[in-house]
This record gives sequence, structure tokens and C-alpha cells, in this order.
Amino acid sequence: MGIERFIGIDLAWAQGGARTRPNETGVAALDSRGVVIECGWTSGIEETVSWLAKTAVDGSTLAFVDAPLVVDNPAGQRLCEREVGRRYGRWKVSANSTNQRSPRLAGVFLRERLQESGWSYDDGRDGPRTGGLVVSECYPYTTLVGAAELGYGRERPTYKRRPARVPAAQWRAVRARECDVLIARMAGLATADPPLLLASHPVSRRLLDEPSPLGAVDYKHREDLIDALLCAWTAALWSRHGLTRCQVLGPDAVVSPGCTPTIIAPARPEQRRGG
Repeated sequence: MGIERFIGIDLAWAQGGARTRPNETGVAALDSRGVVIECGWTSGIEETVSWLAKTAVDGSTLAFVDAPLVVDNPAGQRLCEREVGRRYGRWKVSANSTNQRSPRLAGVFLRERLQESGWSYDDGRDGPRTGGLVVSECYPYTTLVGAAELGYGRERPTYKRRPARVPAAQWRAVRARECDVLIARMAGLATADPPLLLASHPVSRRLLDEPSPLGAVDYKHREDLIDALLCAWTAALWSRHGLTRCQVLGPDAVVSPGCTPTIIAPARPEQRRGG
């Protein structure tokens, strides 16, 4: 039968506190035709879990989360994060370091809450699951440079982190232009396999209809939604093409059955081990 619903979550890594609300989390859900069923923003783990409960198709949903879901290293960097730099560094893609001392581990708490409610964490080593409520970790930057359909064959787009070559005074205008280019390329996924139909939902359609804002808060709001949509499309790509289009970054051997820290990443041939 196969997976019917593909969910992307650009999770705010910090949970917030008694006096501070957590940052926004971007959320998006696609069906098997690439139609955006739902998308928007949540705030905090519980609100995100509630959104998932309302949006998932029981027994047939794959959620890809941009946040560390399994963190078993006391210090340093997870191997899957180091492998991002090794495989995608030529495209100026690297990953932040995460360990058990890190203050921002909302992804771990999200995974634990989902497992309590019937979801299974999948490290991807056996290929895509064909059913169930499944959650895995991804990283949108690897999708941008690893999926040829998006056209970033030389380096990642500068829609987030300011490159040294861009003066600070020009940065907001530059990133807005880069973001608009990225959105146009994502619109081109309408004819991809699998497709992503940005215009199929009023919220995602606004990405096409409105130019990217310059203000920091409004821009971050848009960026979170873009990354959630990229995560959802990556889940669909993984489900459709598996290890022929994606690779699993992390330890060669299973560290703990069913709970190995991995990142599932689209990959060109030259981005794979030995490529």
C-alpha cells in the first residue's frame, strides 16, 4: 500500500521556559500526489505533537524532522553530523554539533513523546518503511545540494547563513533575493518525482505570491515554513526512491537496535562514500 502522508517539521531546538515561549516550529504535510494538505507553524513540543495527531494518517505516515532526534554521545559531535561535513562540505554544507550536554534537545523530547503515542523512530538502515507512524531525522541543507532537481550543484543557497563575501549591510536584501530564487526552484518540483505542489495550499501559495520580507522576524517565519516543506518533500523522496536517491549518514554498525543516530540525506553520486 505504501505511505500516504509525508510530514516535515522544522523544529525549534530550544523548548523555551517558564517565562519564554519557544521559537516557532514550521510544519507541513503532503499527500502522495504532492498536494500540501496542511502547513503552518506550531509553538512548543505539546502543540507540535497535537498538530501531528490531527494531521497524520493512522498507520501510513512518515515524518522527517530537522532536529537531532537521538543523542547518545556525552560530548563532541554526533557521527552523522560529522558525515554531513565530510560528504557535503564541498557544497558549503555542515552541521552543528550536538551532544548530551547541549542545551537545545527539543528533538529528543519530541521523539520520546511520539514514541509514547505509537510512533516508531527509524534510522533508515533497512530502507524506507512501507507503513506505520514513522519518524526520522533529516537536514534540509543536504536536500538542497543533494537533490539535483533543485539545481544547487555548486554550493548551498545563501538564504540562511551570511557568507563572508556578503557585507552585513547588504545581507537582508541578498538573502531575500536568494530565498525567492529557492522558492521558484521549489515550485519547479511540481513536475518532479515525487512532486511538491506549492500552490495547492493557501499558506504555501503565499510563498509564491509574496516577495520574501527583509525584516528578521517575518523572514524567519517564512524560512521555517520553507524548511518544513523541504523536510516533507525529502520524506516523500526517501519513500519513493530509498537508497537509490538518498544515503544514511551515521555509524556503519547499529549502535542500539532501532535507535541509532542518523540523518537521511538526498545524495548525488559524488556525495556518497567513495564518490
